[in-house]
Amino acid sequence: MRRAEQPSRRTVLAAAVAAAVTAGAGPAAADPEAPTTADTADPARAVPARTVDNRFWFAYGDWSGGTVKGTRAVAGTRPGLVIAKAAGTLRYTDPHTGTTAAWEYGTWTSPVHRLAVPATEAIVSWNAHTPAGTWIQAEIKGTYTDGSSTPWYVMGRWAAGDRDIRRTSVDDQSDGKSSVWTDTLAIDDPATGLRLVSYRLRLTLYRKPGTQLTPTVWRLGAMGSDVPDRFTVPASRPGVTKELAVPRYSQEIHKGQYPEYDNGGEAWCSPTSSQMIIEYWGGRLTDAQLDWVDPAYADPQVCHAARFTYDYQYAGCGNWPFNAAYAATFKDLQGVVTRLGSLTDLETLIAAGIPAITSQSFLKEELTGAGYGTAGHLMTVVGFTADGDVIANDPFSPTNEAVRRVYRRREWENIWLRTKRYNASGKVVSGTGGVCYLYFPARPSAAQRKALAAVGVRV
Repeated sequence: MRRAEQPSRRTVLAAAVAAAVTAGAGPAAADPEAPTTADTADPARAVPARTVDNRFWFAYGDWSGGTVKGTRAVAGTRPGLVIAKAAGTLRYTDPHTGTTAAWEYGTWTSPVHRLAVPATEAIVSWNAHTPAGTWIQAEIKGTYTDGSSTPWYVMGRWAAGDRDIRRTSVDDQSDGKSSVWTDTLAIDDPATGLRLVSYRLRLTLYRKPGTQLTPTVWRLGAMGSDVPDRFTVPASRPGVTKELAVPRYSQEIHKGQYPEYDNGGEAWCSPTSSQMIIEYWGGRLTDAQLDWVDPAYADPQVCHAARFTYDYQYAGCGNWPFNAAYAATFKDLQGVVTRLGSLTDLETLIAAGIPAITSQSFLKEELTGAGYGTAGHLMTVVGFTADGDVIANDPFSPTNEAVRRVYRRREWENIWLRTKRYNASGKVVSGTGGVCYLYFPARPSAAQRKALAAVGVRV
């Protein structure tokens, strides 16, 4: 038995839950410059109006433009933010270990970003280097359409390792108008018309007192969205025939391994998918990094990904920003969390050589050939057939060889993009609305830049 679905259309649930099986065994869980009007010459290839606003800070000018207290921008091929002279010291008690320690800190606060799409939800993500003895905290403060503001919501306390602090989301954050569900800030009742119209982000960088250590944050941003509720979405017309050579890993061969990380491999769809794409881009773990894994286990890098994406508060490996941040710990990789609007968006990425990790939920009979139903599951989209069907590396497979699947385009499109669906009991529950995360090079090619811009991600 897995966790029940969260209120307020908890979009990231699907990234974290292994089963909630409906039949048989199942797995775990705007760009302002982009076109906003349909292409009436070919409605099947029309570009829908954007329902997503992405804003990322990653250039030297971005980091120089915020409000700093004890931090400074650094230039170079990968500009970032570091601690300069600490602004102060605080004592932090880790809720998962009970350990209290002193930490020096510095902060950076972004300028106000006005959303092109007034949002019902927002997800913050970041890319950072946190050497031992350092960690970071990311927060968001929004403004509503009624003129009032949210508190500063903590969207993650994160370190690449797990020795200094335990990376964690923060529960029980709400002001009566919006709430934080693990890694998603959501309007409590979108039917009232209340929306977020702007926000600021705040980073706090921590280090052990008396040292010159510092985290380096390379990318920080948020995805705001207001996807209309829908049980079905319009069908798109196939446009790309291509398959990327992405490694194939099964979560199921890890069943029962390291149960302290969300009950073992049965729930590892998110880190397994992450590791596939990381290795597609050339990311490799050293023997030293993997020496903690039982040598009897195959694909130890999947165990590693589970451990180092694990959210100790959520008690799962499916925290979306934690997965994107994990990917960015590999040399010359970056990751973002966003929403896509159509299979046309995915085809644009695949054509440029960029695979995507997507979240979908469905009954067994809604996805031909899957053989299971789930309240939420991550797959890696690696291509499209000549008929336009989706080629996915599905980690809920008995072996690595069985991971490659071909799913019917129309079925797959609907289970991924809808926001409402019926579960096995006939109850209306949430769908994921096109949420995905993208990993790509720190220095993408011109074609990759163009493709990412086309789906609203500035690099």
